[in-house]
Amino acid sequence: MVRLHTEDLNIGYGERVIVKDLSVQIPDKKITTIIGSNGCGKSTLLKAITRLISHQSGTVLLDGSSIAKENTKELAKKIAILPQSPESANGLTVGELVSYGRFPYQKGFGRLTKKDYEVIDWALEVTGTIDYKYRPVDALSGGQRQRVWIAMALAQETDIIFLDEPTTYLDMAHQLEVLELLQKLNEEQDRTVIMVLHDLNQAARFADYIIAMKDGEIIKAGTCEEVMQQDVLKEVFQIDAEIGRDPRTNKPMCITYNLL
Repeated sequence: MVRLHTEDLNIGYGERVIVKDLSVQIPDKKITTIIGSNGCGKSTLLKAITRLISHQSGTVLLDGSSIAKENTKELAKKIAILPQSPESANGLTVGELVSYGRFPYQKGFGRLTKKDYEVIDWALEVTGTIDYKYRPVDALSGGQRQRVWIAMALAQETDIIFLDEPTTYLDMAHQLEVLELLQKLNEEQDRTVIMVLHDLNQAARFADYIIAMKDGEIIKAGTCEEVMQQDVLKEVFQIDAEIGRDPRTNKPMCITYNLL
């Protein structure tokens, strides 16, 4: 089943086109990762699909309707996005930040309801951040903060979550912690997860579906087995990769590579 897809999408800044005539389907209730070299259009595509930026032509369709025509609050009940560099949360406690995820459901003066508080605590519990509820966000470690931002996205109660390089600036242990959390949300709660990742082996390990991009176009989209191929990585990254198997997951992984 596909709820979200694009048709002939063109995205650019001024006269410069970044993404060209791109049509892609996002599998529902799966983890999709978008890979590609810097400047290939990964983040631009993510921003256009989530309406953070407008597209020049083409369509982004969710449940058969164009997101361009969707009411902002109604769209925020369907999709959540965690940007690459979330805005500063200085001065806010963890609970206050996560409460912002309830904005699409607020009416009148925006007072939180009993249901809002229940959802906030649930999101904190699921992400393992409930113990930080009354702590300042800026007092947390990078990994803890990232889980709090994910909790805010969960508080929106959306079926679809977008993340732009969620492991950037995190050490190896915290990267794994965040990716395992997203995998858990997908497996236990059927959340559709779409994220941009730089690390090829993380993309292969955690994704059900990979979109490989170069110069604003899709070179290959498919399962990890279909995308993690020598010829695909050669075209996308200009590397000569040696592909093997992850001994723990049996998924394909890039063992080593040389520049072409």
